[in-house]
Amino acid sequence: MRHRYLIGPQVRKVRHRRGWTQDQLAGALQRAGLDLSRSAVAKVEARMTCVGDHELFFYMKVLRVNFADLYPPIDPHSPDLYDKWEKLMKSRF
Repeated sequence: MRHRYLIGPQVRKVRHRRGWTQDQLAGALQRAGLDLSRSAVAKVEARMTCVGDHELFFYMKVLRVNFADLYPPIDPHSPDLYDKWEKLMKSRF
């Protein structure tokens, strides 16, 4: 299976570091103004659904991270960028 969306694993890592459940993250997002359920958060973390560009700001605010923290650490200037991207897209997490 090819996983298309990139921020899910990073959201999960940050959430775990904060000691939050998916339900707690969903509640924090809701209080910030983004109406997402626990199952929607689970789908984001599983890379099954897209996070809209406007939604990224809510994740950044609630998780207290920067934009780059929500993406995998890939150097865009790497000569083997395509190979790294392909590997990432095929991996589950």
